[in-house]
Amino acid sequence: MDYAIQQTLNALSFGAEYALIALGLAIVFSIMGLVNFAHGEVVAFGGYSMVITASLLTSNPWLIMIGVMIACVLMSVVLERVAFRTIRGADLTTGLLTAFGVSIVLQNLFLLLGSPRPIAATQFIFLDQTVKFGSIRVSSLQIYETVSTFVAIAILLVFLRKTTLGIAMRAAALDFEMVRLCGIRANRVIAGAFAISGLLAGIACIFIMARRGSVQPHMGFDPVLVAFVACVIGGFGSLPGAVLGGFLLGITEVAVLIFLPQSAGGLAPAVVFTLVTLILIWRPDGILSPAREKGDKI
Repeated sequence: MDYAIQQTLNALSFGAEYALIALGLAIVFSIMGLVNFAHGEVVAFGGYSMVITASLLTSNPWLIMIGVMIACVLMSVVLERVAFRTIRGADLTTGLLTAFGVSIVLQNLFLLLGSPRPIAATQFIFLDQTVKFGSIRVSSLQIYETVSTFVAIAILLVFLRKTTLGIAMRAAALDFEMVRLCGIRANRVIAGAFAISGLLAGIACIFIMARRGSVQPHMGFDPVLVAFVACVIGGFGSLPGAVLGGFLLGITEVAVLIFLPQSAGGLAPAVVFTLVTLILIWRPDGILSPAREKGDKI
């Protein structure tokens, strides 16, 4: 029983991390139709801003957390203004190539201005402590990550349903041209989506740094690829789908590691993505997207 509870928390924490990043991808895609693969570099920028803030400004970890989130929001908004505003309305291929290009440029900037080797950043290690509940031992980081993700999702839901900008973003996801005809500025709506995406990346960065204890140029790329898969599973452009896909991936990943023998642990990613393939055969458009008849191909 103790082992089951520990592994359940482990699965939820991994799923929470994927869900946060996937939600950041989905909220931009739902409005712009852009798969922002540079989102991972926003996470990495948050890690480097943490190192700079701790070295030059303050050693207070709570102030550093605020600095990381602000840095990620600013970075995301700047990327929208500099790189993605000019391709607004372009086709999906142009957006993908631009996002990959921005990602590669930022990774090389981190290599040139920082270091190709991991840089130690242990200011958030205090989040990862062993907590005892009777005979059960769990990591406090898992609890913080899971609870913070659910709180962030709840706040985002309130924002999207109760604020003018949030309602405009929901409307833009359905019919962007109609929103513009109603007199709402497109730049404001899209910048708001990127700002929320950056904030979610900043929260994810805090927990990634607490787990890793170091930052390096490529640290955000792999989580974004996993989050992209989570979005596809849930249905790209669906915010609930992104959350569902993230948690499904986290739970599946932990479950596969539990059931596979230790000698076959390296096969875990293959098994996970085989299961993902089966899900997409069943629901090609994602679990929460309405099924559509594709027709037979000759």
